[in-house]
Amino acid sequence: MLLNDIFRRLRFALSLDNKATIAVFKLVDHDLDEEYLMNMMKKEDESGFLPCRDKTLCLFLDGLIVKNRGKQEGGPAPGLMAGQRLSNNDILRKIKIAQSYQQEDMMKILQLANFKIGKSELSALFRKPDHRSYRACGDQLLRNFLQGMVKKHRPDARTS
Repeated sequence: MLLNDIFRRLRFALSLDNKATIAVFKLVDHDLDEEYLMNMMKKEDESGFLPCRDKTLCLFLDGLIVKNRGKQEGGPAPGLMAGQRLSNNDILRKIKIAQSYQQEDMMKILQLANFKIGKSELSALFRKPDHRSYRACGDQLLRNFLQGMVKKHRPDARTS
């Protein structure tokens, strides 16, 4: 799943306009140019499209955490190291933290998108990769989770 799609769907689900999105980036001391933001919001085949980088999405998700949960004492959370990729599991974990979702909340959101998952399957997504019960989060699960968030937070919106 393209990071641009994740970024777009998350912004839509949370009803964040450009000004609010830029404010989220400022919470983690990152200045995002509005033109750059607009180019990230474009579809791949549109002129001026810019890919959303792992670091950019990570900063956005960290900004959401600060916005909704407050700044953590002891300094900022460590971001991505150079060349490090953001996995679907990382994205889901950061959304869970930012929105203060519990396991039941996440299962309800997935049910809104007609995606069934058991408690043990869901908890496996949040384990460390070297744990024997770890499960990688697939694009389909993340896509359905974001669709469920739209249905939860914007029930009158049309989803594709």
